[in-house]
This record gives sequence, structure tokens and C-alpha cells, in this order.
Amino acid sequence: MITPFAGFTIIVVASKTVPVKNLKELIEYAKEHPGLNFGSVGIGSSQHLAGEYFAQVTGTKMTHVPYRNIAQYGPDLMSGTVQLGFQWYPNVAGPINAKGAVPLAVAGDQRLAILPDVPTTAEAGLPQYKINGWFALLAPHGTPKPILERLNTEVAGALKDPQVKQAFEKAGAETMAIPLDQAKTFQREEIAKYRDIIAKAGIPKIE
Repeated sequence: MITPFAGFTIIVVASKTVPVKNLKELIEYAKEHPGLNFGSVGIGSSQHLAGEYFAQVTGTKMTHVPYRNIAQYGPDLMSGTVQLGFQWYPNVAGPINAKGAVPLAVAGDQRLAILPDVPTTAEAGLPQYKINGWFALLAPHGTPKPILERLNTEVAGALKDPQVKQAFEKAGAETMAIPLDQAKTFQREEIAKYRDIIAKAGIPKIE
């Protein structure tokens, strides 16, 4: 790994058909109505694991609905066919802008520029729930270290460009870059985190 370069903070979103206005109400409602469903782009996706992690942190039980075509998720969320989402902004921008879904919180350290009025999970009373999906730049095994270092430096420099940063923010993402010697540590920690979520959720390995 050279460096991660963009993080999509998970947004906790509820269909307008679900009678909740904030994260606290959602947790209470989910405990009273076990089996609420949430959609994702597929089994093992960051959105799927974010939903499973939410259930683990809050002690709730929910049903995962994997979509082969995420385009159908938006209409289903607005109609209440699927009730919740732990999603990247692009996947729920339509329902949110159409007032068919309510963003309850963002699972990061700070609010998203694209959703400035939506509180973080810490502000909403669930500070332990922080999770995101991320993109990273990698190179083939055996690539000379000077090349890796040059690429790391160039990526970090590009992400400082205001236009680049703004473009990511419009997509609901945050730019991120870390030094080369920290990239492997980041990757190992993320693998360990998600391995634990997968194990606790009992998600079977897909052959």
C-alpha cells in the first residue's frame, strides 16, 4: 500500500417511513422492532459491515439486504421497502435530497461538508461508532521503495490542491494521505477491525 487517499464516512440514514428523527430514537426503535432491514451494495461491502457493526455496538438485531444493483436501493429506501442504510453519500444523495430519507448521523470525527447540519455519531450520543470505507493506491509487490516514496509524496501533494479536495467533498468523501511507513500499519489495523466485525456477525466466507 502506498497510501489511502479518500475516505467515505458512513452515514446512518433512515427511510422517511421510519418514525425516528435522530440516532437515539433509531436505537430505541430498533430495539423495540428487531429485524429492521438495511441495504448495501453486497455481502462483505463496507456498507454491509458498517450495518453489522452498528448492530454490535448498539445491541440491536437487523436484517441485511444485499443489492446487486444499488440504483434500486434509493427508491426502496424512500418507499420503506428497505428501512435503513449505513451508506456512502453518493448512494443516498438522491433519497436525502428528495426528502425520502433522513440522515441521522455521520460515523466520523467531524461533520461532512456536504451535510453540515448532520451531527457526528459522537455528537449524537454514540461516540464508539466510527467507521468508513476508503480507497487506496497500491503498487505491485517488489516495487522499489524510492518509487513508492515518490508516489506517496505526489499523492499527498495532489490532495492538498483545493480543487481536488473540493471535488472529493462534493462526493461526500474526505481526502486522506499518510506517510509510506504508516500505510502498512493502517492496512493491518483495518483488516483486524473488519475481521472482528465479520467474526462476531458470523458472516460466512464466499467461495
